[in-house]
Amino acid sequence: MTKTIAALAASTAALALGTAEAGMSKRVVFTSNGDRLVGDLYLPDDYREGDKLPAVIVTGAWTTVKEQMPARYASELADRGYAALAFDFRGWGQSEGTPRQLEDPERKTQDIVAAASFLATQPEIDSERLGGLGICASSGYMVDAAARAPEIRSLALVAPWLHDAALVNQVYGGEESVRSLIKTGRDAERGYERTGEEQMALAASSTDESAIMFQAPYYTQAEVGQIPEWVNEFNLASWEPWLTYDAVSLSANLGDMPVSIVHSEAAAVPNGAHRFFAGLRGPKEELWLEDVTQFGFYHEDEPVGKAADRVSAHFEATLR
Repeated sequence: MTKTIAALAASTAALALGTAEAGMSKRVVFTSNGDRLVGDLYLPDDYREGDKLPAVIVTGAWTTVKEQMPARYASELADRGYAALAFDFRGWGQSEGTPRQLEDPERKTQDIVAAASFLATQPEIDSERLGGLGICASSGYMVDAAARAPEIRSLALVAPWLHDAALVNQVYGGEESVRSLIKTGRDAERGYERTGEEQMALAASSTDESAIMFQAPYYTQAEVGQIPEWVNEFNLASWEPWLTYDAVSLSANLGDMPVSIVHSEAAAVPNGAHRFFAGLRGPKEELWLEDVTQFGFYHEDEPVGKAADRVSAHFEATLR
């Protein structure tokens, strides 16, 4: 059962602190709906104890873990003077929670709300200057969380995958195909409820056409997306919550929150981003880069650098 936001905030607490292995970062642990979530808090190299920094929660593409594009952007923001939190959602990476590898927008939104509540209490953070950066699929979750979490004051979205029913039908082969995938998801969910067994599919492959993401370069490249921390599985029970999620309409929930979008017509579902942007009522800006693929925004130096520069400038202007 979904907890109220107040209950979520009350249950969120720091459980442990440590030092992450790479860069100027520290390991943090907090809770969401009773499960222990693991994250890395990135800090500028010149951070001095007692400083209070503007902070950003960074979340990545669907099926990913904190060491992938969230870590890249968190590090980029730390280089630009921010504290940045990348964490594993419930059921992913080093975090607790079952079922595993489940792409559930509502559950992930709750985790971002919990992360915001946690981050605002940390000694390195100016709790009045906290923003959210969503990349790809988690852009919708970040928007939804920002509408619920009072700690989040400003938003940036990079290569946002924002779909509604019409776009889902276009991307996933039409209404009949979508209905079939939803049925597959419901069957997997019922099976899990009955037996406790999770039905997994291969998430990505360059050779196996049955993979959910066939020949998706980032996910199939060693030391880029295909890293040891990432489990190459997709929980089939994800299909219904993912395919029935309407992220485009969430723009109406943000009120006057400032929003910046960085995207490319050559990346994924640009039409969804255009319609989402049109629905925003508060201060908004957009940067459209030429010929950048969705995967380019995840790890290629030039587009990541340009996106990070724009995101940093946006937060500098809006997290005062």
